Amino acid sequence: MRDPLLDCEQDIRDYLAEHTTAQCPPLLAQAMEYAVFPGGARVRPQLCMAVALANNSSDRPLAAAAATAVEFLHCASLVHDDLPCFDDATSRRGKPSVHAKFGERIAVLTGDALIVAAFQTLAVYAIHSVRAERVPLVLSILARGVGAPHGIAAGQAWECEPSVDVSRYHRAKTGALFVASTCAGAAAAGVDPGPWVNLGACIGEAFQVADDIKDAVGDPELIGKAVGIDAKLGRPNVVMELGLDGATDRLKRLLEEGLDSVPYCTGRANLVQLVRAQSERFVPEKMGRSAA
Repeated sequence: MRDPLLDCEQDIRDYLAEHTTAQCPPLLAQAMEYAVFPGGARVRPQLCMAVALANNSSDRPLAAAAATAVEFLHCASLVHDDLPCFDDATSRRGKPSVHAKFGERIAVLTGDALIVAAFQTLAVYAIHSVRAERVPLVLSILARGVGAPHGIAAGQAWECEPSVDVSRYHRAKTGALFVASTCAGAAAAGVDPGPWVNLGACIGEAFQVADDIKDAVGDPELIGKAVGIDAKLGRPNVVMELGLDGATDRLKRLLEEGLDSVPYCTGRANLVQLVRAQSERFVPEKMGRSAA
């Protein structure tokens, strides 16, 4: 049975409800809820919660607020990534993308509102928390994960450059928010987040390598979005750089490096088990699960 501490779905729902009240413009409220629910695997918030749990966090509300903020930021990035000016993707998570459903203007505002909601969630927690001294570090970690020069905004911006190192692109576009997840979980538990950087970086890059593999050979019916986008738009893609076998080998190495780097903590064994289980989702079903 999954530990209840990892289940942050109700926290995400409760925090989002504070932004989608009757006072919110109806289309924006609907689009925000549509962007967040039903969610995907919730890998990032569960990772944040799991790191906090592994470090014996006694402050579940702060860990939950951090995990929720991570998911809001992730959902915002998906809304913006799907926009016509970027991927022009019409489907996401097996349903029409936000701009396909609500129009481009509402989609832009939905992503913006979710970003603000992420930081407001933590700010409100700080006001009421008895461990408010931990909040500034958590805020700083999340801000670095989404901004420039190394966050997911920078990762998206690399797509606008004439050339980019694929690994650098992956570390920013995807790895940065995974690093934010592991480090925010550690900071919420009151431990040094530094030793948790490599776990997030490796898992994040592995997740993007897996996404490149899915884009190249995945089944759109199974993964819930269009494939072949990278080739169509000339985006950096590790399969095009290394080939399918090379990309799969890289995925395996990244996952093992990440697992080996997990710092010693009381819940290390359970955390490693969780990460291994989550990594099973990385590989397209038609390729089997050997890369996990």
